[in-house]
Amino acid sequence: MNSKRLSKLVVTALEDMKGQSIRCINVEKLTSITDYMVIATGTSSTHVKALGDAVNKAVKDAGEPVVGMEGRLQSEWVLVDLGDVVVHLMAAPMRELYNLEELWNFKTLSEKEAEAGNPDS
Repeated sequence: MNSKRLSKLVVTALEDMKGQSIRCINVEKLTSITDYMVIATGTSSTHVKALGDAVNKAVKDAGEPVVGMEGRLQSEWVLVDLGDVVVHLMAAPMRELYNLEELWNFKTLSEKEAEAGNPDS
């Protein structure tokens, strides 16, 4: 399965489990480590863990390998490494603190739309 289809599979699994603020970022031109980075927020540590388990199951059910999974014990930040897709599942305070979208210098579509509609920003 190519990385784009794999990232879509991950996003669907996260949507099915009610993951919040899901972002799928194409980083293949920025790094050789991975092609896509998927970031989602869980409502609690239990929810973050369940999101990780759902991604793990969906990928394995599709016949694809899971390279690794880290952070399930505390479940404040679970990382699922799928090789060409890296998934970051975070509790809201953790996501706010690390703000991976800003780290990679990306703005969400709503921010771009807001700037386009408001010349003062």
